[in-house]
Amino acid sequence: MDRLGFDEMKHPFVLSCFQDWNRTWQTHNPDLTPCFQNTVLVWIPCLYLWLFAPFYILYLKRNDRGYICMTHLNRAKTVIGFTLWLICWADVFYSFWERSHGAAIAPVYLVSPTMLGVTMLLATFLIQYERMKGVQSSGVMLNFWLIAIVCATVTFRSKILHALNEVNMNFPASVNVFKYTTFYIYYTMLLISLILACLSDQPPLFSQAVKDSNPCPESGASFLSRITFWWITGLMVTGYKRPLEEKDLWSLNTEDKSQRVVPQLVRHKTLYSPKRAARGEKKDGQPIEESEILLAKTLQKTGEPSLFCALCRTFGPYFLVSSLYKIIHDILMFVGPEILRYEYTASESSFSFFHVRLFPSVAPTWHGYFYTTLLFVCTCVQTLILQKYFHVCFVTGMRLRTAIVGAVYRKALVITNAARRTSTVGEIVNLMSVDAQRFMDLITYINMIWSAPLQVILALYFLWQNLGPSVLAGVAVMVLMVPVNAVIAMKTKTYQVAQMKSKDNRIKLMNEVLNGIKVLKLYAWELAFKDKVSAIRESELRVLKKTAYLGAVSTFTWVCAPFLVALSTFAVYVLMDEHNILDAQKAFVSLALFNILRFPLNMLPMVISSMVQASVSMKRLRVFLSHEELDEDNVERPAITACDASLCLFRIHVRIPEGALVAVVGHVGSGKSSLLSALLGEMQKQEGSVSIKGSVAYVPQQAWIQNATLKDNILFGRDAKDSWYQKVVEACALLPDLEILPGGDLTEIGEKGVNLSGGQKQRVSVARAIYCNCAVYLLDDPLSAVDAHVGKHIFEKVIGPQGLLQGRTRVLVTHGLSFLPQADLILVMVDGEITEMGSYTELLGRQGAFAEFLRTYTNTEQEEVEESVGGEAGLLISELLSCFHAKLNPMMLRPQRRLTRPTLAGYESAISMLGCEITVKLSVFWEYMKAIGLPLSIFSIFLFFCHHLSSLGSNYWLSLWTDDPVINNTQPNREMRLGVYGALGLTQGDLTDIHVVLSVGGILASRYLHQTMLYNVLRSPMSFFERTPSGNLVNRFAKETDTIDSVIPSIIKMFMGSMFNVLGSCAVILIATPLVAIIIPPLGLLYFFVQRFYVASSRQLKRLESVSRSPVYTHFNETLLGTSVIRAFGEQQRFIRESDGRVDHNQKAYFPSIVANRWLAVRLEFVGNCIVAFAALFAVMARDSLSPGIMGLSISYALQVTTYLNWLVRMSSELETNIVAVEKVKEYGDTEKEAEWRLEHSTLPAGWPTTGHIEIRNFGLRYREDLELAISDISVNIEGGEKVGIVGRTGAGKSSLTLGLFRIIEAAQGEICVDGVNIAELGLHELRSRITIIPQVPHLNTPKQCWGKLLLKVMHYNISLLRKKVTNYITKLLFMGSNVLCYFCNGIKYLARALLRKTKILVLDEATAAVDLETDNLIQSTIRTQFEDCTVLTIAHRLNTIMDYTRVLVLDKGQMAEFDSPSNLTAKKGIFYKMAKDSGLV
Repeated sequence: MDRLGFDEMKHPFVLSCFQDWNRTWQTHNPDLTPCFQNTVLVWIPCLYLWLFAPFYILYLKRNDRGYICMTHLNRAKTVIGFTLWLICWADVFYSFWERSHGAAIAPVYLVSPTMLGVTMLLATFLIQYERMKGVQSSGVMLNFWLIAIVCATVTFRSKILHALNEVNMNFPASVNVFKYTTFYIYYTMLLISLILACLSDQPPLFSQAVKDSNPCPESGASFLSRITFWWITGLMVTGYKRPLEEKDLWSLNTEDKSQRVVPQLVRHKTLYSPKRAARGEKKDGQPIEESEILLAKTLQKTGEPSLFCALCRTFGPYFLVSSLYKIIHDILMFVGPEILRYEYTASESSFSFFHVRLFPSVAPTWHGYFYTTLLFVCTCVQTLILQKYFHVCFVTGMRLRTAIVGAVYRKALVITNAARRTSTVGEIVNLMSVDAQRFMDLITYINMIWSAPLQVILALYFLWQNLGPSVLAGVAVMVLMVPVNAVIAMKTKTYQVAQMKSKDNRIKLMNEVLNGIKVLKLYAWELAFKDKVSAIRESELRVLKKTAYLGAVSTFTWVCAPFLVALSTFAVYVLMDEHNILDAQKAFVSLALFNILRFPLNMLPMVISSMVQASVSMKRLRVFLSHEELDEDNVERPAITACDASLCLFRIHVRIPEGALVAVVGHVGSGKSSLLSALLGEMQKQEGSVSIKGSVAYVPQQAWIQNATLKDNILFGRDAKDSWYQKVVEACALLPDLEILPGGDLTEIGEKGVNLSGGQKQRVSVARAIYCNCAVYLLDDPLSAVDAHVGKHIFEKVIGPQGLLQGRTRVLVTHGLSFLPQADLILVMVDGEITEMGSYTELLGRQGAFAEFLRTYTNTEQEEVEESVGGEAGLLISELLSCFHAKLNPMMLRPQRRLTRPTLAGYESAISMLGCEITVKLSVFWEYMKAIGLPLSIFSIFLFFCHHLSSLGSNYWLSLWTDDPVINNTQPNREMRLGVYGALGLTQGDLTDIHVVLSVGGILASRYLHQTMLYNVLRSPMSFFERTPSGNLVNRFAKETDTIDSVIPSIIKMFMGSMFNVLGSCAVILIATPLVAIIIPPLGLLYFFVQRFYVASSRQLKRLESVSRSPVYTHFNETLLGTSVIRAFGEQQRFIRESDGRVDHNQKAYFPSIVANRWLAVRLEFVGNCIVAFAALFAVMARDSLSPGIMGLSISYALQVTTYLNWLVRMSSELETNIVAVEKVKEYGDTEKEAEWRLEHSTLPAGWPTTGHIEIRNFGLRYREDLELAISDISVNIEGGEKVGIVGRTGAGKSSLTLGLFRIIEAAQGEICVDGVNIAELGLHELRSRITIIPQVPHLNTPKQCWGKLLLKVMHYNISLLRKKVTNYITKLLFMGSNVLCYFCNGIKYLARALLRKTKILVLDEATAAVDLETDNLIQSTIRTQFEDCTVLTIAHRLNTIMDYTRVLVLDKGQMAEFDSPSNLTAKKGIFYKMAKDSGLV
């Protein structure tokens, strides 16, 4: 042996040096030639490092992570590197020494050690350079040491064999002791270097990981830990031991945070064109339907903003990295079939499992074990590459979602009011939830667009090598499938657009219902709106059903396609030539390739469908991101003035002196609020200029309150200054309220302001503006919601000449006449123009419109006016309509709906409660099966069983076919075999009807669960809506319903398919190689443990992610409703940071969940790889007794079991996590419910109430069980037809009494009887439909153009004659929704509803507090004439409206203080007298 090696070293490049098959392959004791060992095996690691070193050094130079101090680990790596360098040079010097003593030394003994030594020096340099650049663990170096140790292991074995051989042959002197010693030391050092490379160094100095209290361990994990995802094991163990909490989650990696990701997307100018005109309108100004845009075939290309280009530029590099991993994985996919493939020619012998089986005398035994080991190694590498690919894709998808949510949020803060009209709140929320999610889902499989054709081409190539031209028959089948999939994709897109439109309409209506739920209950409209929502839902389900049928056709094509390809190929092969033998090698190698072919053919339609959905979402996003933005140049900042500004206003020219108090007055719709909007830059300027000097504070007419503490609402992001804060609170009359609130100013203001009255909210809004300490204050009727004496206090202490704002420029929109004399300047507006301008005295002297207005609507006695001029608080006004002009852009009024968000603290408390339920109960699955229908569920399972049994039968029949004896180079009965094989396959295709059955079952379950949830929500009491965040409710009807509609049925299909595939594979393997039964139980236990270990943490992570998702949407809702306030205060950046923080908080839970999936997949695929290896190993061991057909069938199934296992666990975990949606939907069935809407055996007369007599006996109620009584011990007797006013300070219990009358809150004590009937004994709808209320805060808005005409009819015509004609028309209008209607028109709308119902009892809850005097007079006269014979209960802030009432009920601190006629109460000089005096009435 040594002599042979010596001769070879003389001619190192001779071909025989590398190809001595008798020595390396065709022997029972293989070995490589010394030439090969000293050249190729030495050069491979060297070439690897020199090839990657330049790129790696460049990468480290551009990605400097900091500096790592010298550690023991780094010192050890460096010392070993130098030691290896010295060993290599020792070999070189020894070779020179030998040569100097006359020994014939081949040049390779000098070249190879020298090359290896220089490489070790480079490795040592890289170790130090990595330390200086902050690399804690290096994959490049780990791979280098791994390659070096693998190559050295071959030489290590060869040297041991050579030494043993020389000793046995009594030639011990021929062993070179020095080189053997240096090599063993070299091998030991390599082994130590490999171990050290698996360890991670300490973090760099000043890195984020050092500063962070709970950093993500990924950045500091070793390379080996990262590729196996071992670094998440600590979190998984924690989740297995106890329920995970929010504090257990790591901080998000810096590169994944919104502040890093979002700017990368929005910086691209191609994303949207900020200053372009809105594309969402037609030429006539009408908004374009979104469906028209989505179905458009062609788009304008010139200057068109491209979201696609922006996404490509931002996330393209990540896509390329994932593509690299995918290419490597796709190539490795074909290693398994190639290892099985047998090809033997005269020039090259290649052995396989089948070769080992068919030619046992030729093939050495070790070949089978070699192939088994090679197969196991390749599948493990394939697993690591695939999971790394998925990790990159999911992280990229997560970043993509973050970027889209951030871009939509930022855009929503700057779009114009005209653009806002084209997108409802529900649609914009869908952009952030549904559409962003679809992009994230698509990223995972987008590479299949090019990977699937590549896999198909490679599979067909290897099939050609195996079966020849007959594979063209299979190609023809695949080509025929292309147009079918194309048609399906086109139809899917159409259905997708229709489904999204229905979904948007449903969510929009549900937003209206949830925000106006109090009105629905007061008017007993729950069933009407339930039918309305259900009608939209039915149209949505019809589209889903069509999609299901289309999906069934698609499923049939991709289930049948691989089989039809195999059938056509085998048929052509055996029928083309009778001498073509379908043996086990050809059949099962081809079958393995067909199984590979099945995946891309299955995935391609799904990817196309996902791309279609994503294209729809992209167009929706592009439409929104292309909306016109507010022009910052609308308002200049040097001084406050409006010079010839043309907006919704006309010829406005006014200059306001610095520090002046300016009052803006005018009738409804005169343009007062529009003027303030123009000063804020909220309206599109057509011509002229608007300038404001200094910072601006804005108080809207409807208070916008955040779901935060009362103090935080006032501070509004400013630093706390205690002395100034106390002055502001006192000036805004909030001190008495702070004493009442349980936590003072730290009281959390709940969802929809449940713990604040309307007046308290308005005063908090005023306090927020004052605290900001700005130069200019724009006040849009801030006092309309407060009592007269409170309004007087606020004006004197805040707005007036002696208030906190003295010396500041104040623009006050008001109808309060008592405040006007103290104004420095009064602007009188009529139809969008300033008709008069001057001081109070000047305007009175002109005897113009202003003077006429005062004479008509002020109090009748001039002395009272003069008294009010002296500072008495008077009447207050409401928010007014802006002027809508056809040729000019309209302003956007503040939306009436208010969706507030729960604070993170509230959600964290909710998260901490999740631990009480860490498993999904089987009852949830049972409920879902019942929702589908038990017979249908059982039938579906039976069809799945039959489907997979036919698949297994066809493959088993193929194995029997391949075992048929060959007689005269032909197989008998091949036509029969082919016919049965085809019949079994077509039966498998026919059974794809299970997908239709499951889809229809899913739709039935969706209908039932949605209807049940809708009914249960509408049946819930008001307390439920007050304590439940609206974001949670919207999330149930949007995200969770979408999950039940689309996700769960799809997951069930894949779960059932994977389960039967795993069971079938294990059965085949056990039948073929019973020895596997020894291995399957422990592997099964390992599989079960890993799966349970994973699910325990995965489900908790899913719930943490779900809980933290709602604050993102609720905060977005809150922002949309307060954009004008946010922009006015210049707080856009703070709110953007808040939104980014909430998104990052949500991603903190999502990121570990995707890593946990990868952790699971690596371990489960390892279990699957073990099954493959043991199946192959036992097949080799039993090759003498096993038929080739059964062995081929066993191994082909074993090759697929990894994929099946992976999908089974993934689908089982996905099913468990997504079935939570059913649990969340069903949980509303267990919540508290209101009393029955209608009693079964009601004895209530048809005309009840006939007189309207109300008797209240010792009545009291509380808002929650743990609270004190809000009102108590109230006993009142009101005769039919009486007009009773209810007055009192804000929070005295006025509205609470009406809530008790309508049983919105049930009585805690006493009772209320109407016409002698105890209302507690009635059905809620029986009660509420017989009483009418005009509520304090109207919702369910209707466009003002319609109501302007209706108002004229209602006010000037006989209602009794008009009622029949307009009832249907009004009913239609009542169900319309709009956000461009002011508070005034809402009040008139509810008055019209009251007129149409004409019940014997009418309740007015501050119905005229928000209208001007002229309209108030008109409303009051209408009530007096049209409700003359009715009992009227009026809660009033304006005491003049109830001075002619029969009696007045005065409430104080929840109890009855006074009850008598106005004249008697005035004479008593009690509480009512003081209130009347404050209002200038006495």
